[in-house]
Amino acid sequence: MKALAQRTQADFMNYKKRVEKEKSELTVFANEKIVTEMLTIVDNFERALQSEKENSETAFFKGVELILKQLMDTLYKFGLEEIDALNQDFDPNFHHAVIQEEADEPDKVIDVLQKGYKLKDKVIRPSMVKVSK
Repeated sequence: MKALAQRTQADFMNYKKRVEKEKSELTVFANEKIVTEMLTIVDNFERALQSEKENSETAFFKGVELILKQLMDTLYKFGLEEIDALNQDFDPNFHHAVIQEEADEPDKVIDVLQKGYKLKDKVIRPSMVKVSK
């Protein structure tokens, strides 16, 4: 009888751990979907700022810049990390090569066309890069 009680308790503890893990994974999955959708908005803010660089002293420019910073700070709190790509060795796990160009040192990222991001160590969008050959 005691062995049965211990086994039942162990089964319950395993069940409890499994449910907690599934719950945690579900939260991460939900966050990933939201964060991925938000990256389109981030890209558009960055494009807007890039196109208006010559007006960087205007209140409007500074306001948009501040909104982008607040958005990024919020995404970073959820575990978003920018992939550092420029001047790195090309790695297909983190980079998506869209252009190749002759250079002295092969297989180096020489330009980033679109930033890549990880969410809690999982690549949710690889960096779109120009690579040397």
